[in-house]
Amino acid sequence: MASSDRDLRSARLRELALLFLRLGSTAFGGPAAHIALMEEEVVQRRGWLSRERFLDLLGAANLIPGPNSTEVAIHIGHARAGWPGLVVAGVSFIAPAAAIVTACAWAYVRFGALPAFAGFLYGVKPVVIVIVAQALWRLGRTAIRSVWLGALALAAAAANAFGAGEIGVLAASAGLSVFVKLGREHARRAAPLTGMGALGVGATSVSSAAFGLWPLFFFFAKVGSVLFGSGYVLLAFLRSGLVEQRGWLTEAQLLDAVAVGQVTPGPLFTTATFVGYVIAGPAGAAVATLGIFLPAFVFVAASAPFLPRLRESPTAGALLDGVNAASLALMAVVTAQLARAAIVDPLGLALAAAAGVALLARPRWSSAWLVFAGGVIGLLSGRVWP
Repeated sequence: MASSDRDLRSARLRELALLFLRLGSTAFGGPAAHIALMEEEVVQRRGWLSRERFLDLLGAANLIPGPNSTEVAIHIGHARAGWPGLVVAGVSFIAPAAAIVTACAWAYVRFGALPAFAGFLYGVKPVVIVIVAQALWRLGRTAIRSVWLGALALAAAAANAFGAGEIGVLAASAGLSVFVKLGREHARRAAPLTGMGALGVGATSVSSAAFGLWPLFFFFAKVGSVLFGSGYVLLAFLRSGLVEQRGWLTEAQLLDAVAVGQVTPGPLFTTATFVGYVIAGPAGAAVATLGIFLPAFVFVAASAPFLPRLRESPTAGALLDGVNAASLALMAVVTAQLARAAIVDPLGLALAAAAGVALLARPRWSSAWLVFAGGVIGLLSGRVWP
């Protein structure tokens, strides 16, 4: 590799590390908010990816198990700086969040209580809702390129709002999009077509004497390998495996772990970090974190080389179009649900309105400052952990 190429790769890796270290330290609000912040940084502000390319990475992340926003970060790293970028972006996004959760777990085990995050989170939530809504508007203008895709997105949102699972909605949307594409091609050419098929992918510490670190690692690696859906699906997996089957945690400890994962920045899957620390201290935190996130790197590494070929195929491109439309619909449903919980009083409404005005007036501002300001106002409001 020429010296100039090495210098360019090194510069891109530094940029990726700095960006995702910051996002891992400040990206509150869950996967929808993380994706919105990534779109703002890599599409709007830096121009690393086109909006179409970003949507394809989001669609690809929704086709594989694991934490979606982390997988989008890993995809961005690969697109920007190849295989080293894949590792740097993913690790940089995960590490700060895992460190923060580890500190919370230490305080929890040491003092028997959670830090008072509620005031900060109270102020953050309305701001995050506005940031996600803005990103949905930008991405939707690119993804919804026809009346048909708009109708598909509305149907997907309605199905999910009335109880259909995320994976079923994504699969049905992809299938319908391919079916319509093939039907239009058949009508236009008056001849049958063959296309690519979709790829199928399928508070006291508990004593660690009854188990080892390897079983802990393999448990979380299994969860990271098969888990689709929201953080509530993660809660169901952890409750069944850790509370009911193995007895490694109590119900109260599990709920506290999920709460910390939700109120700290970065991936929600850092709930595993908290659980690992409570069960087996710092070594348990490291093992659980590695176990739950490692499959995401493997899945992205395996699927990333095929994305350009998928987009080049008209049939596979239609599949991605359907997944992209459904993904944005699912984000919209989650945002609406979160908005009802986040904007509950005049102060919350005022924070959301102020964030909206600021984003319209200064679209190039980093949203991280708005999130931080909202959190500070929430703290000053006097809210404490319930």
